Amino acid sequence: MMPLDLDELRRLYAGAGGADMHDPHFREVAGLNFKDGDKRQWPFANPATLLGAPYMAGGLNYELLRGLDVALIGVPMDLGVTNRPGARYGPRALRGVDRIGPYEHALRIAPMNMLRVADLGDVPMNSRYDLAGCHADIEAAYRMIARTRAVPLSVGGDHSITGSIMKGLAERSGPMGLVQIDAHCDTGGIYEGTRFHHSAPFREAVLAGVLDPRRCVQIGIRGGAAYLWEFSHASGMTVIHAEEVQQRGIDWVIAKAREVVGDGPTYVSFDVDALDPAFAPGTGTPEVGGLSTREAIAILRGMAGIDIIGGDVVEVAPEYDPGTITAQAGAQMLFQLLCLVALRI
Repeated sequence: MMPLDLDELRRLYAGAGGADMHDPHFREVAGLNFKDGDKRQWPFANPATLLGAPYMAGGLNYELLRGLDVALIGVPMDLGVTNRPGARYGPRALRGVDRIGPYEHALRIAPMNMLRVADLGDVPMNSRYDLAGCHADIEAAYRMIARTRAVPLSVGGDHSITGSIMKGLAERSGPMGLVQIDAHCDTGGIYEGTRFHHSAPFREAVLAGVLDPRRCVQIGIRGGAAYLWEFSHASGMTVIHAEEVQQRGIDWVIAKAREVVGDGPTYVSFDVDALDPAFAPGTGTPEVGGLSTREAIAILRGMAGIDIIGGDVVEVAPEYDPGTITAQAGAQMLFQLLCLVALRI
């Protein structure tokens, strides 16, 4: 838009309401978000939901899912953590974030206006004490979702949930690719008698035949546990360390990730410990030297157009999160995932 002189500004904007837009694109977005003139929904009013989406009680059933483009789902389970617990409160923390969206200025979309989206509450699990049982319940829930057209975007919970989500969704997609933004590769083995801990979901998914390791890129990897991730290299996963992100730049990371996942079905998993603790202190296994929120958002924006079949944000542990810094970051990453779905459909 060309700058206007004062007389023209007065003609167009003197006395105009906050919802009065002249640019056709902005007018369309505003028209779907303002009601009764200049009124918008108060962000602090009504029961809290993920991204402010409508809540659909009992929504985790086949008939209701069939009518949705995107299902927002909480998975409040952290029995698989190796360090600090508390990610079971992650869904509640992200629901408590008042104001994310509705507009993504760089991608120029308002995804809630383009999609039928609802918060379906949390995956029901039969026992809060049974790690393997919780995973069976998670897998069953996502297998049912896979029989519908809805794309699930989930909030954990610890990162172990992703392996069982993938197993369920594979009924729809077959073996999938992966964009994983994380401090840790999470391809460890059986520890202390269990394979369901949060350091192992992607080894588990490969061995189950639901994740194609050659279409898997792991971004932001760092820290003293790197010796545990032999499986990533042995299976052909692409590992991009946090230092490489800085040295090679975001554009290179985006190009490499898109090359790896190609045009096949792809899952996107965001562990908030990918972010430096300065940006995300509220997580169970913080690692210094991580990504900034700006870098992470840029990487997610760079995935626009991939065939995203699902995604998650995991490991938000609000007990360690002063000022809701981590929850704010996690909710923003969930919004970016929603944008990717909007650009895919």
